[in-house]
Amino acid sequence: MLAFMSEKTVALVTGANKGIGYEIAAGLGARGWSVGVGARDEQRRKDAVAKLRAAGADAFGVPLDVTDAGSVASAVQLIEERAGRLDVLVNNAGVAGGRPEEPTTIDLETVRPLLETNVLGVIRVTNAMLPLLLRSAHPRIVNQSSHVGSLTLQTTPGVDLGGISGAYAPTKTYLNAVTIQYAKELSGTNVLINNACPGYVATDLNGFSGTQTPEQGAAIAIRLATLSDDGPTGQLFDDSGVVPW
Repeated sequence: MLAFMSEKTVALVTGANKGIGYEIAAGLGARGWSVGVGARDEQRRKDAVAKLRAAGADAFGVPLDVTDAGSVASAVQLIEERAGRLDVLVNNAGVAGGRPEEPTTIDLETVRPLLETNVLGVIRVTNAMLPLLLRSAHPRIVNQSSHVGSLTLQTTPGVDLGGISGAYAPTKTYLNAVTIQYAKELSGTNVLINNACPGYVATDLNGFSGTQTPEQGAAIAIRLATLSDDGPTGQLFDDSGVVPW
């Protein structure tokens, strides 16, 4: 298996059983990559893998709850045994908050699960997978962020990013800040780490109110996952280019 896998780029996409994550996995699989479908729900994970394989992708399931250290450790072991390394990690798994989200009235129990998944989950998975990524000749990390995490856009008059968000938007701002620090620490390696903003995509995260399809939303993450060695690192991108912090 290891000899076979060494000929392919190996990727892991978290939250890949549906929506944007699934389309990222599909896009990378269409490139001939071996793609791990990270997901908590067993049946949805199996269904996603089966659908990807039916389309010709080399997909495999990775039981993964980004909020659980034991689950993440098991995912590392699975990829270690299957491929011996990891070339690309896409931290796509995320959750949205409930309403209201005004910071003066928000329940802290609304904030905690968002922080645990959208920020701590990314750190947990990235740090656990980093030894496998450092075995790759061209390691890439892509974190799924959002325009709403941009402090510049949030404070620009006339820019409409939706209502007040005392939980979800700050977790994406935190994620942006963490990515910058990763880029600084990993600057002496060949790891490129960037954040992707998929745009306003119709998914269950927003009650399918978005104006773009999941396939369209996956495009920027796929682009960042396939950067050349002289590509950028430590930045936030959407389909139009660099998004200000």
